[in-house]
Amino acid sequence: MTGVSEPATRDGGVLDGFHLRQVPGGIGTEISDFASEWEDVRSATRVWERQTDDGYRVDLRVHVLRGDRLTDLSALREFLAEYHERDPADWPLTEFPHGDTTGLHDDSQAFWLAEPGVAVNVLVDPAQVDRGQLLATALAVVAVGERDGSSRSPR
Repeated sequence: MTGVSEPATRDGGVLDGFHLRQVPGGIGTEISDFASEWEDVRSATRVWERQTDDGYRVDLRVHVLRGDRLTDLSALREFLAEYHERDPADWPLTEFPHGDTTGLHDDSQAFWLAEPGVAVNVLVDPAQVDRGQLLATALAVVAVGERDGSSRSPR
């Protein structure tokens, strides 16, 4: 993936009330933030990308999602299936614990409801970041001021 001189992980900073305590080493260093809204859900997004011969390639995206329709994990899954244009019937997901809540993941993304109305979605390019690094990155996303991620996020 990358040279040996790069750190295994690095701090991803704070995004809309959440500290991204670690992101995988070896991902692109071009970082950009943007805000958007889709179907009454606001999104604060941070993207890590790299320049390639064909332009740019996104290695990692983190979305902090806020909206009244995000009432539980099922509603979040339904929203993300629409947003990412996935067929919910053909989207195998595995549960994982995130603090005092449960999230879902596949090989390229992990998501969980931090509290009703607030969710986090971490997406990776599986050619650059493996499932273990995806989950480690997701588990390192905590509400600002929390060390272990077990408390609820600020609104």
